[in-house]
Amino acid sequence: MMPDNAAVDDKNDYVPWSELLNARHAASLTLVCLSIWLHAADSMIVATMMPSMIADIGGTNVINWSVSLYQIGSIIAGATSVWLSIRFGLRSPMSGAALLFGLGCMVSAMAPDMWIVLIGRALQGIGGGCLVAMSFVGLSTIFPKRLIPRAMAIVSTLWGTSAFLGPMIGGFFVEYADWRTGFWFFTAQAVFLCALILFVAKVPEKPSNEVTKRVPLLRLMILSTGVVLVCYAGVEISILRTSLLVASGLGCLLLFLWIDAQQGENRLLPVHPFNLGSRVGASLSMILAFTMSTIAIMAYGPLLLIYIHQIPVIVAGYVIACTSVGWTIFAVMVSGSPKKHDGKMIACGMVMLTISIIGFAYSIPHGPVWLVALFALMEGGGFGIAWMFILRRTTAGASPLEVQRISGAIPTVQRLGYALGAAYAGIVANAVGFETIASPEAAAHAAEVIFLACLPFAVFGLFAMIRLCRQFRPNG
Repeated sequence: MMPDNAAVDDKNDYVPWSELLNARHAASLTLVCLSIWLHAADSMIVATMMPSMIADIGGTNVINWSVSLYQIGSIIAGATSVWLSIRFGLRSPMSGAALLFGLGCMVSAMAPDMWIVLIGRALQGIGGGCLVAMSFVGLSTIFPKRLIPRAMAIVSTLWGTSAFLGPMIGGFFVEYADWRTGFWFFTAQAVFLCALILFVAKVPEKPSNEVTKRVPLLRLMILSTGVVLVCYAGVEISILRTSLLVASGLGCLLLFLWIDAQQGENRLLPVHPFNLGSRVGASLSMILAFTMSTIAIMAYGPLLLIYIHQIPVIVAGYVIACTSVGWTIFAVMVSGSPKKHDGKMIACGMVMLTISIIGFAYSIPHGPVWLVALFALMEGGGFGIAWMFILRRTTAGASPLEVQRISGAIPTVQRLGYALGAAYAGIVANAVGFETIASPEAAAHAAEVIFLACLPFAVFGLFAMIRLCRQFRPNG
């Protein structure tokens, strides 16, 4: 996926690339790029290696947890990274995040079963999420202001490149070594990054004297517990057990929203964040619905393609990578669109997403594989077309403080949607017996059910999109 923050807020005079790409900025630029790379490539590499991991240590019934726990870690990281950077500077938190990411990779590399891999994935999510968030904080402090647009351009390009290289690297380890070596490879990169932060790069390290707010640990624990309960509901399917766990998980999420609403200026989310009668509520509802409806291709796509069409692991990885490639390509194509077309761009993107889900429900069971890749490109393109305009339309007319809160809420809700969507897809998959599937025909049936079950979320997302594209009051 693309980075949450990809906008440059001011236009500088022309700056030649040579002013950034020189020995003076080499270490700092490497730091930012490697931090982004570890987070961006991780999901695609793990998705590519997942079939080999399952064949080795099992865990078909908890595939969705690999995505959900990583996203939970990223949610926690995103909520705490700014606080950490203000309180302690960047050097100590970033080096600690790199070590935490490396520790997660090490745990996964040595895991005897999938449950231990999931612990590693949670640690990777926290470490990787912190690295990305602090990298964007660091862009404004490490580099001179006039070089920030060029640095952002490199970061955006690297994100799409990571999606392209990820399956190739994952496939390489599966074909010529093993999946454990892939995790050790990323452990080594994380250690190198930590050394770069501590001893080479120019990173702000003095804490700020500003008064800082407390980390909202209680709310983060309640939020994480809610997602974990929904995930756990899909491990073993029974009407009573699954219903109780889902209800408990949703109850935790509602409790989180209620407690957060009582916190005044210390809220994590805007006021009434999912109220369809407001611009912000419609936007966040739309993001939550569409991220929930589209994550199934990342969680189950590679395994289904291999089961049904008998294609190599690396080919399956590249088919799924088309989502990130499509995001990058379409985002670049429409980046200069004027503000008056924001509504049209958002509508176009969300319709593309809905079509892609229907397309997956047909093309993954029936093929051909190139058609699956086309719909993956369409899904990523839908997000790429709409994403920057969602932010611009949602924050229009808001106060500076609320703009900051909305900007932080959008990636938080995005990650929450991915986590809940993966959990929901896991419940559906295990309900149709995905763990015991023994034939391509049975896998094809499971694919149809999984993706059609995601379609109602997309329909609700379209309704929220219509509400967002109406002309609400600026402070709505």
